[in-house]
Amino acid sequence: MTNFLEAMMLICFGLSWPISIYKSLTSRTAQGKSVLFELFIWVGYVCGIFKKAIDLYQNPNQEWLFYLAFAFYVLNLAEITIDMVLYVRNLKLDDKCKRAA
Repeated sequence: MTNFLEAMMLICFGLSWPISIYKSLTSRTAQGKSVLFELFIWVGYVCGIFKKAIDLYQNPNQEWLFYLAFAFYVLNLAEITIDMVLYVRNLKLDDKCKRAA
């Protein structure tokens, strides 16, 4: 049951990050975003990957579960990294607008 719940968490977050990325792309502002918040989530995903690696070491017969979870963790890491890069881009756009005004 715990593996199912972890998978559902990863799927839900995995579906949420594209929405955040889209908003970051279209809003073109960093207002309302917290890169520190995203950094903590990013670190959480890395910890989740290490947890899965430890699980695999302790129970090698669940190799398929590790690779499945690993794929979702990496996907989520990639998505949040994209959103963090967009945050930096949007900060620069915000600064540019302030200087132009």
